[in-house]
Amino acid sequence: MIEDLESKKAFVEKFAFTDPERYWHYLHHLFPNNSFLVCALDIAAWDLFGKMKQKPLYELWKLDPLNGPFTDYTIGIDTVDDMIKKIKEKPWPVYKIKLGTEEDIQIVKALREHTKAVFRVDANAGWKPEEALHKIILLKELGIEFIEQPLAKDDFEGMKVLYERSPVPLIADESCVHESDVEKCRGYFHGINIKLTKCGGITPARRMIQKTKQLNMKVMVGSMNESTIGSAAIAHLLPLLDYVDMDGPLLLAEDIATGLKFDNGKVIISGLPGLGIEYTGHPI
Repeated sequence: MIEDLESKKAFVEKFAFTDPERYWHYLHHLFPNNSFLVCALDIAAWDLFGKMKQKPLYELWKLDPLNGPFTDYTIGIDTVDDMIKKIKEKPWPVYKIKLGTEEDIQIVKALREHTKAVFRVDANAGWKPEEALHKIILLKELGIEFIEQPLAKDDFEGMKVLYERSPVPLIADESCVHESDVEKCRGYFHGINIKLTKCGGITPARRMIQKTKQLNMKVMVGSMNESTIGSAAIAHLLPLLDYVDMDGPLLLAEDIATGLKFDNGKVIISGLPGLGIEYTGHPI
């Protein structure tokens, strides 16, 4: 990212900035193979735009910051004892449970004995079709809200069968990365999980959200352990979402910004202009 940015720094800095969407199209063509970098610059552009207008992003978009889903808290694949320990250390109303092992059902059964919280399962493309259907039926009985990416990202044939028979919603993750993937997921998934870093930022994510709603599918935005900066970009989109996974700041030993708070799953935004955050510097 640094190498790409340095090589075209002059083009990035000398753009006549008036609005973020126009800037995103420019960046998208400037860095066609670096969605992470485009995302970072797009988030910075929206923050700048909000400060120019002296309004937080949710206000620019005419959204109610209090109207949004609770974020889940991720429990990664580990020994059962350690996964139970993580739940006990972090009581939370919604957990995202990472699975994709031969002991998936035993893991969820063990975790369920220690909490009545909502469980969401991320299979990380780790199941085969027949295995997935068998596990999904058992997981339904354990109170699972939805399953994220049960099969390999390109196994649409298998997903068609699961889509028609699954007793719980199926959410695309690796199968839906770019804007063009949204339409492809209709009839195979009940919803999509958008990652800002993968699709290229806030600008394309807003279009993906709109398209998904037009297709009557559920919308989720996920994260990849973003700091408060990347998570704040997600937070302003909350009123548009059905589900959200933005626990990045909670999983970091040290953060690099302030302005975002979490209250037992509820995300609280500062209300300051732009992203509403203050950069504090890289942790040592």
